[in-house]
Amino acid sequence: MKVAVDSSILVAALLPHEDGHQACVALLEQSSHVTAWPHVMSETFSSLTGGRHGWRAKPNQASQLIDDLLPQLSFTELTATDMSAALREAHLVGVRGGAIYDYLHLVAAKKAGAEAFYTLNIRHFAAVARHGDPNILLPES
Repeated sequence: MKVAVDSSILVAALLPHEDGHQACVALLEQSSHVTAWPHVMSETFSSLTGGRHGWRAKPNQASQLIDDLLPQLSFTELTATDMSAALREAHLVGVRGGAIYDYLHLVAAKKAGAEAFYTLNIRHFAAVARHGDPNILLPES
């Protein structure tokens, strides 16, 4: 089964003190996972260097941590046409403001043919899910 992950999974897998760390590590070790390029890398870098998680990486540390994850990931890129269509359709599911970033994760996951989308923020993604999007799941602990 093809699965997609968001940046919350990557950050939790990288930081041992994060809730869900073990479950996220186990999920990433199971097989290759698809994610939106470059979107998820930017979000992960932002989370690691921004200090929101009680720890702030230096930019070079964050980039090295992200590089270490790359072998476990494959990427789907949204083209300009994909993005334009996604933005035109966003209003159909009530997307406004920062919710666009979660919505674009789901657009990329659907494009990649993922059947499941793993996140630690179920509520955020459920709010912008469309018919035909992958099942939105928490990693199993």
